[in-house]
Amino acid sequence: MPTGAELFVDSLEALAIREIFTLVGDHLNEVLSVAHRRGLRIIDMRHESGVTHAADALARVRRYPAVSLVTGGPGHTNSLTGIATAFLTGSPLIAVSGAAPLGPAGRQVFQVIDQVAMAAPVVKFAAQATQAAHIPYLVGRAFAEATSGRMGPVHLSIPVDVFSAKTEQPLPLPAPPPRPCGAPSSAEVIRALEILEAAERPVVIAGSGLWWADAAAELDELLRRTQLPYYSITLARGVLRDDAPYSFGYADPALNKAVQEAFREADVVLVLGKRLDSRLALGGAKLFSPEARFIQVDIHAPELNHTRRLEVGICADLKAALRAMLEMLGGRSWPRREAWWRRLRELEAAWRAELDALASDRSLPMNPVAFFAELKKHLPADVLFSWDGGDFVHWGRVMLPALRPGGWLRLGPLATIGSGLPNSVGLKIGRPGEPVVMITGDGSLGFYLAELDTLVRHELPVVLLVGNDGAWGVERELQLATQGTTVACSLRQSRYEKIMQGFGGEGELIERLDQVPGAVHRAFASGKPYLLNVLIRGLRSPFTEWAIRRKT
Repeated sequence: MPTGAELFVDSLEALAIREIFTLVGDHLNEVLSVAHRRGLRIIDMRHESGVTHAADALARVRRYPAVSLVTGGPGHTNSLTGIATAFLTGSPLIAVSGAAPLGPAGRQVFQVIDQVAMAAPVVKFAAQATQAAHIPYLVGRAFAEATSGRMGPVHLSIPVDVFSAKTEQPLPLPAPPPRPCGAPSSAEVIRALEILEAAERPVVIAGSGLWWADAAAELDELLRRTQLPYYSITLARGVLRDDAPYSFGYADPALNKAVQEAFREADVVLVLGKRLDSRLALGGAKLFSPEARFIQVDIHAPELNHTRRLEVGICADLKAALRAMLEMLGGRSWPRREAWWRRLRELEAAWRAELDALASDRSLPMNPVAFFAELKKHLPADVLFSWDGGDFVHWGRVMLPALRPGGWLRLGPLATIGSGLPNSVGLKIGRPGEPVVMITGDGSLGFYLAELDTLVRHELPVVLLVGNDGAWGVERELQLATQGTTVACSLRQSRYEKIMQGFGGEGELIERLDQVPGAVHRAFASGKPYLLNVLIRGLRSPFTEWAIRRKT
């Protein structure tokens, strides 16, 4: 008779899940032993939140559910930050927690807490297994919930005695449901194309839905045939390259000053797989003209007309919607709106000139803009980015182009600073043969510093760039602007490269721009986790300037 642990691993194998991210604990010993014997890859980490962040990152990179497995009680509570991050990102994380045995019936058992209730607000589905026989059904149901509609995390609590119990009649594993095509109506597509074709100053903004729908080919063809100017944000970054002829770069007005005016002047805005959230000013007058006509395509119906009235709201799978638009176009192509393109390129060039002026600064400590301008020359052409938070990081997102699909991993709408390091674990596991760089600030690095050990133990050669100005830079600038002083914003300019060396990786200190080429080459050639500790001076990023304007 199989045990609950064996049924759990059977279920993962049937669903083609071959990795488990975990941190060992008493509730997990049996199930981890079974998984190890079966040959599943066990990525054991140093903090349960890091476990869930890394699994979330792998789920994003593969567009397929990934599993975290943590112990109950404090292991479960630690994991919740990563689960909540996945929830706001729409990532199909299957978050499993062990739990105290059911046998004592709640009589002051060690590490007992209502785990399902705690997880429920930040998952699509949450349940606890009470019998070993139920495990295959619950794993299958969790998988189905995670992948249906707008994807998202799910949670299962499985008590230790349910893992160890045997059963003769397990419930069957439900077959994974087909991903619905969610095609739009012909009338919606015709109306959307009519509005776009009549527009004088249209723009297209694509978000993570483009990545989840795997719709790069369809959007590329549509943009080439319609000559619509294109901007990307979130997981859409790099799905179509920033240097494509129709691309105008980042859609984030906090990082791309050119779009602040471009979006304000646009008369039609096509939004693809992106919430009209705070990053896009809720679609409101702080960023867009009140007269602008909006068309939005989203798989999640409540997003439509949520923050702004739409001319056309299409609830559909984005790939299906783009295919329908191409079919309606037939063999036609649209002429380029030359005056509008010139205007957008002028705005782009003016912003680039501002950045070039900052990058010309060769004084010390290094200007972060100058550092990233130099770094850009020496990064591998196929590099993948895991971005953390902080002013240094925001300057990097301003300066470096997005050129690789699935290669622009961010914190998500929860803005969970620190998660860039565990995210890099998942990114490297998902793309093992490709160069990965994690870019962080000295404040953010501290959250999951021990995951440097995870990179070393699992032989994951991620290059880490740490912008070190000895401060919580964003908060320092916000406090100075709004309070006139600073409190609790100072850090030491610690030797983080020595900490990496202590864990068994490699690293070095960068104090001058002329050190950048050699250091970057050595880092990527080392074949080991490698930390570059970059001494910079604090410089208020466009992101922070944007935040200050919203607060003052």
